[in-house]
Amino acid sequence: MNTTDGRFNGIYRCGTRSLDMGVKTHIMGILNLTPDSFSDGGRYVSVDAAIDRCALMVREGADCIDIGAEATGPAAEAVSAEEELNRLIPSLEAIRERFDIPLSVDTYKSEVAKAAIAAGCDIVNDITGFRGDPDMAKVVSEGKAGCVLMFNRRTSGDPAIEYEAVTTRALRELTESIEIARKAGIPDDMIMTDPGIGFGTTRPMDAALTASLAAFGFGGRYPILYAASRKRFSKLFAGGDEADEASLDNATAGLSYIAASLGASMVRVHNVACTRATLDSFDGTFYAFAGK
Repeated sequence: MNTTDGRFNGIYRCGTRSLDMGVKTHIMGILNLTPDSFSDGGRYVSVDAAIDRCALMVREGADCIDIGAEATGPAAEAVSAEEELNRLIPSLEAIRERFDIPLSVDTYKSEVAKAAIAAGCDIVNDITGFRGDPDMAKVVSEGKAGCVLMFNRRTSGDPAIEYEAVTTRALRELTESIEIARKAGIPDDMIMTDPGIGFGTTRPMDAALTASLAAFGFGGRYPILYAASRKRFSKLFAGGDEADEASLDNATAGLSYIAASLGASMVRVHNVACTRATLDSFDGTFYAFAGK
């Protein structure tokens, strides 16, 4: 469903839950259950800490929570599916029991996604856009989960495409990801796209992807997730590599405002309160003019 600016203006379905993307910019709060995430590794590895963090983000205005049990930053080491599940399932089950909010699992492994869906997860956020694990699309479809399909410049591996404009490449590869999803039986209203800020990109590439953000909704067919929180791109607006966490969160909030103005339906952030306050300003103006 489209609005006049090509923004997605419909219901995003995920499991038995849904999000109305036509009323505000939604926030996906980040919950890392990892010892080595680039920003907050080790803070929320216990079940009690994960529950407390989730509760805080919900109070601050998160519309869904994205739970990750394997760090995916440039310097992170891969872990086995068994290790990822050992970190993930206890906290996921405890959070599902306590909160009636869409939960997302940040994984590229179908084995992990299947177990997460069985434990009550509503969305699979796959940084490979269903291009990494051949069984992922089937698992998501059979589990009736929503999905986030991300462009990932790290994973293509074809030297020839280094000469292709990053936005062109991202649109082409996301088109392929969407086709994989649709062939597996996942309907359009359960698909969200992500341009992949910081995944093998340079800062000029991140700027180009951001400037072209509206294109990643493919004419308003899909909601767009924008995820730049505390990444190297946000450091450009926070004073550089020595920026502290508060400065990065303020920069993230500013980028989230820009992303919303360019068509993003959801932003993925660490500091929900900071971004929610900023987006309330945007939403109060935009959706009032849009007649919402």
